[in-house]
Amino acid sequence: MYSGRVIEMIGREARDVILGTLDGKDILLAAKDAGLDISRMNTDELRRYEREIINISDSIDRSDELGSFIHALDGGYTEAGPSGVITRGRADILPTGRNFYSADPKKLPNRSSWRVGVLLAENTVKKYLEDTGELPETVAFFWMSGDLLASGGEQMAQILYMMGAAPVWSSDGQVNDVRIVPLKELGRPRIDITVRTSGILRDNFIHCIDLIDTAVRRIAELDESSEENFVRKHVLESCGKGTAYESSTARLFSAPPGSYVSGVNLAVYASAWKTEKDLAEIYIASNGYAYGNGRNGAESHEQFAYSLSKVSVTYNKIASDEKDLLGCCCYFSNHGGMTAASRYLSGKDVKAYYGDTREPDDINVHTLADEIRRVVRTKLLNPKWIDGMKEHGYKGGADMMKRIVRVYGFEATTNEVDDWIFDDIASTFVNDEEMREFYKENNPYALEEIARRLLEAEARGLWNADRETLEQLKENYMSIESWMEDLVTEGEHQGGNIDIVSPEDVKEWNGHMAPIISKVNSFLNQ
Repeated sequence: MYSGRVIEMIGREARDVILGTLDGKDILLAAKDAGLDISRMNTDELRRYEREIINISDSIDRSDELGSFIHALDGGYTEAGPSGVITRGRADILPTGRNFYSADPKKLPNRSSWRVGVLLAENTVKKYLEDTGELPETVAFFWMSGDLLASGGEQMAQILYMMGAAPVWSSDGQVNDVRIVPLKELGRPRIDITVRTSGILRDNFIHCIDLIDTAVRRIAELDESSEENFVRKHVLESCGKGTAYESSTARLFSAPPGSYVSGVNLAVYASAWKTEKDLAEIYIASNGYAYGNGRNGAESHEQFAYSLSKVSVTYNKIASDEKDLLGCCCYFSNHGGMTAASRYLSGKDVKAYYGDTREPDDINVHTLADEIRRVVRTKLLNPKWIDGMKEHGYKGGADMMKRIVRVYGFEATTNEVDDWIFDDIASTFVNDEEMREFYKENNPYALEEIARRLLEAEARGLWNADRETLEQLKENYMSIESWMEDLVTEGEHQGGNIDIVSPEDVKEWNGHMAPIISKVNSFLNQ
């Protein structure tokens, strides 16, 4: 691994070469001016880079998003073009301003993403083996449409190869079938999978869901032992509890048709939970609907709970720094909710992992806790990022608040957030006088939410706070409350109280959940 200083030096030299080339210099001269030894370089390769630099620059100059938008409103023709993530080397998406299309679902995963997915699967198994000395029996995935659109299906490939299945490509790159990888070629047992898909993926990529479901069904029918084939092992165990064979093969779940939330985020935001059991039951009740090859949202709460009870690892991944796990509440709601449910149902220390394919040449799998630390250090607590957010006044203050609440959401669902992170958030956003003044002038409501969530984390035992930091937080919260009182007109207001309830305390929700949880418990206790 290169050190940060070496990476920074390489980046600076590459930037100097690019800027020199764009200024009209011959690339050999630009490289020499950047301090590089051109005598050791391949001239033909440099010439190829020169053409790419000029072509990309020209494509950027030809980008006209506003002009294209107005032209389209006038009834004009807008040229079609692909979409993707420019930071992953997708120069083909330029120029922007075209009528972009996302992806052909029947060409996913593509061949390059397949290679990445194979490495992710193997690295996940290797990581768990190193951490526990055992093989995982089931890996639970939170699978979003962004993986298909931005990476060409890396996670889809990983899911398939985890079980020992592979796509079959036609001559034009379409994937309309899967093949089963022989155990001898796979070199390990077939790991079972449980997948919670996002609602957008469910509604737009049913072809991909059907392919994975097809692989599950075929693998469950193989004449292999339970030690070699965990998919078959769990299908037979589920059938032994009275589940119909068709239902026992369900592995892809989501919210019911027409719904797009997992429920856990709503419970966390409303403080409507008391224990991990509450979050687990909400997750099961909200997401126990099976999809794949005609299932179309069939109620499968018992099978969903059974699959979660067999989970060894929960998993999500990142493919680009343009997004991260604090960018939306869906991450802690789904990955976190899945982790809470798996730990509660299995009674085991289920591991939470995160894959990283931001650099396709350096693919790795680490813990969710490591990923939270990385994102907090590089963005949430980064002074440059904070200053940039403050330039947006009310909106910037609100966006910083949302990210902090999502940190709390991950701790509530997974207990994977270090105490120092909460200490530093309190010191940076609430106990800092300059930051308090920013919020007082721009968005006092957001600062009240930050402080209240920190106090809730401490009250619930989720944060073992530094004593001095906590006392300052409480003192500063009193000042924030006085601001809020000055803003009060009529009606009821939060007022700083943390009211913690459970699903049983909400009559309507309890009426919906109770029958589902009763059936689930009866099934699991057989």
